[in-house]
Amino acid sequence: GMQSHLQALLSLYKLFCPEQVTITLPGKMKTYFKNSGGPWKAAITAVRQRNQGTSPLSQAVFLGTCQPQSRKRKWNAQLVIPASSTNTKNLEEDKEKSHVYLYSTNESFPVEQLRTFPQLLQNIHRLEFPSQMGSVLTNPLLLHYMNCVKDESIYLRLYFWMGQMLQEECTWCVVDNPNEEEFKSFLETVYKAECFLQEGFSACEEFLYKTLPLWDGFCCRSQVLRLVSWIPLSSSSDIKSYLYDPLAQLFFTSSIYFKCSVLESLKELLQNWLNCSVIQVDLEVSS
Repeated sequence: GMQSHLQALLSLYKLFCPEQVTITLPGKMKTYFKNSGGPWKAAITAVRQRNQGTSPLSQAVFLGTCQPQSRKRKWNAQLVIPASSTNTKNLEEDKEKSHVYLYSTNESFPVEQLRTFPQLLQNIHRLEFPSQMGSVLTNPLLLHYMNCVKDESIYLRLYFWMGQMLQEECTWCVVDNPNEEEFKSFLETVYKAECFLQEGFSACEEFLYKTLPLWDGFCCRSQVLRLVSWIPLSSSSDIKSYLYDPLAQLFFTSSIYFKCSVLESLKELLQNWLNCSVIQVDLEVSS
């Protein structure tokens, strides 16, 4: 049966090779392979680096994981739809072997050929999603598809990919990360996608809850506060401990501009909660 430690291991496989793990894994599960002192080590290392300058530093730790090695890739390259979505040849071979046709009428429609909204309507039931889920964030047609077809596998793939990206590129948790402007641009892209979908991403919510205690209130300020406005409604105790308490520590020691920015973000958060509640009530009444 499914055991918690096996689920955690499978989630790592699904992060790097999602097409190899076909089973559905829970969105939230117990964290394994974790060093509980990670956030404190990252904060202490950052302070030492600022105060001592050239002092020898051990490798930075971000939320229990070591700082990833430089991948020497073009930033945001995964936000562009790749030339080929999946290995269609292997899919056809599997169908011939098993004599089971996954599509009863037509072949799948690769998303790199999707250009117009009428194309989306004509092929909405046979779209073949890209292997790089980040490209969904910058494609309005694919975001329309996510809104219309509530496919759990799409959200899970996006959850794993986005969680890893946010963890690796966070400029205030990974020491000596020079990509602040690129990280700002990525957060802006995530925020625009949330506005389009009219709902927040669970990976983004977890990222904010984990990193707000380490945030200095200055780095990527406008982007972080915008993402805060799309945190989904949850229990009051969780909201207080994970959101209000970290913001309150910064609120009482910061400038008037920061205070106004926080209040504006919380006002938008309340508006989004009310809008979601109204939509839910309308759906229940109509049903």
